[in-house]
Amino acid sequence: MRSVLIIDDEVDMALALSESLKRCDFDPVVYHNPVEVLASCNVRDFSLIITDMRMPKMNGIEFLQVIRKRNIFVPVIVITGFGTVENAVDAMKLGATDYIMKPFSFEALRQVIDRILPSDYIDIVAVSSEMKNMLSVAREVAKSDITILLSGESGTGKEVMARFIHKNSLRADNPFIAINCAAISENLLESELFGHEKGAFTGAVDRRMGKFELANRGTLLLDEISEMDYSLQAKLLRAIQEREIDRIGGRLPIPVDVRVIATTNCDLLSEVKNGHFREDLYYRLNVFPLKLPPLRERRDDIIPMAEFFLMKLAVKMGKHFSLSDELKSYLGALAWEGNARELENFIYRTAVISPAEVLRPPAEGLSKNTAAGVSAKTGTIKDMERELIIETLRKTGGNRTKAAELLGKTVRTVRNKIKEHAIRDEEYKGNE
Repeated sequence: MRSVLIIDDEVDMALALSESLKRCDFDPVVYHNPVEVLASCNVRDFSLIITDMRMPKMNGIEFLQVIRKRNIFVPVIVITGFGTVENAVDAMKLGATDYIMKPFSFEALRQVIDRILPSDYIDIVAVSSEMKNMLSVAREVAKSDITILLSGESGTGKEVMARFIHKNSLRADNPFIAINCAAISENLLESELFGHEKGAFTGAVDRRMGKFELANRGTLLLDEISEMDYSLQAKLLRAIQEREIDRIGGRLPIPVDVRVIATTNCDLLSEVKNGHFREDLYYRLNVFPLKLPPLRERRDDIIPMAEFFLMKLAVKMGKHFSLSDELKSYLGALAWEGNARELENFIYRTAVISPAEVLRPPAEGLSKNTAAGVSAKTGTIKDMERELIIETLRKTGGNRTKAAELLGKTVRTVRNKIKEHAIRDEEYKGNE
């Protein structure tokens, strides 16, 4: 449920907004004074802020100025009953995402909110017939508890599709738990999946629930399932078949009610034939296979997807970005071997380093190894991620906290990425 901060000194107005938002699956928090907001809550925790323009002690414009100076880029809707075009323009210049004039219907406000906050279902851009058909099938299969195997190249949006299926299922109000089988070592993966009892092994100082238990009555996503160690696959097979798990060190099986979705970017049947993946587990997972098409096979989605990524970044940065016609042509000509993930990285990088809000193609092309109509070489996504972090650090004068805000990441993640990509201070600080 998305949280909304409402700031309005008119108690009745704030209450009406709050009740209306609750009915639309939002979690509203009401304050009547911006000064109190700044003193008592973390504004970054909210998905959206709705603030009145005219209030005592501090008005909506002043509040907006304060949070933007603090590099807080939560989207803000300004409401005013004394509005003029000039006031609205001032608010937008200071980073308001939108404004609405009193009196207004809640439907009008909802339209503004929908424009600012894409719903969980809009995270999948489906303009092409290929993706429309895929979503139609996914919507239908979501209604059952059937196990699903999502396959497709890296960056095609397998986890996003898994979340879409969960949101459209009867389990939507229960947990969606994801685990990346490739990101966790063999020794830890068993404990992460099934949990352990206190004292089960060295370091097990407390009882711990695994992902199966955490996902009870909900959905468990097993990402990159092909990377799971062969010896652990037998225990996973039993958990899926018997609908019960055994904690490490546990004495009794624990029943679980979990819908399993697995993803892979390789040919899992070939892995079976090569002896790297259990045949019985393959058929248990491959009950309903869905293969996501690569971006080059759904070219009608490239520009809408780029605009979607750009809108999310614009909201985060408090700007009004748009794609130039030249950039649209440029994007449409590329092969996007890294699929949606590569496109998203490219859009973020282009926006962060652009001197203007209307984005244009890079002067020297996507990279030295990429030309219009030619697939990007292996490593393009990593290179672009490295360049994006460097450019963002340059823009923020090396301030990692501000860079993390712009990138939509935690400071810890940025710090780890700097270490991972071996980014040196001189690459973004320049000659000081």
